Amino acid sequence: MTTVDQNHTLTGTGVDGVSIPAVGFGTWPLTGAECTASVLQALELGYRQVDTAQNYGNEDAVGAAVRESGLPRDEVFVTTKFNRESHGDVATLRRAAEASLERMGLDHLDLLLIHWPNPDQDRYVQTCESLATLVETGLIRAWGVSNFTPAHLHRVLDAGLVPPVNQVQLDPRCAQRQAQAAHAAAGVRTAAYSPLARGGEVLGTPEVTGIAARLERTPAQVVLRWHLQQGRLVVPRSANRGRQQENLEVFGFELTAEDVAVIDALDTGEGPRLDADTYGH
Repeated sequence: MTTVDQNHTLTGTGVDGVSIPAVGFGTWPLTGAECTASVLQALELGYRQVDTAQNYGNEDAVGAAVRESGLPRDEVFVTTKFNRESHGDVATLRRAAEASLERMGLDHLDLLLIHWPNPDQDRYVQTCESLATLVETGLIRAWGVSNFTPAHLHRVLDAGLVPPVNQVQLDPRCAQRQAQAAHAAAGVRTAAYSPLARGGEVLGTPEVTGIAARLERTPAQVVLRWHLQQGRLVVPRSANRGRQQENLEVFGFELTAEDVAVIDALDTGEGPRLDADTYGH
């Protein structure tokens, strides 16, 4: 069987070997008590990475779940992201990190990401440098970027900085091959958000349902396994207990090379829903 590690390692500028669970729990658009209950349920089921963001408006609810879970803090990997007003120097970044920690009621973040590059203000390269420096303070263990295109990434790399991870929209219909190639060449880990796409447009295809039937797995498990066998982190989201459990049970079977090729062929070549050159917050 193709070995798929349940944890990956983040390495980049200022970060040397931080372990991150391969399957995270996405929390958008959950808020309030519903979010806290869903995260608590996910942690009970065995999730050990929780993904949130300032813009989701649920950092407080996520933090409450982490605290109420009874799990040691070092057993739960917490990822959050910050908005455009926090791009800039180390002091600006520190304020953003401390604000997230105050909302969460936690003492450190495991991973802090730039949510969008916001190239109109042209501060994302400086912000990457500041993030790498912020690791030294102990407030964050690792840093990274989100929604960076290869062009954005190359500017960061040209400045001598290697982001440990880039979290992007990626699914069989939107495989972002250029981004994946850029990440692989630079040693940047790819994390896929919306890994199952939306509205069943992937899970209901005969290619995926056929593989799922043969393997006696669900279509969602097949698609998540497709990601994991190619070395990506995934951040699926669901408030449903059954689907949460299903999304974790992706390590006990294997896709053949032919299966992977069939799912690869679903790629439309289209980019993500939102254009990171014009959209951001």
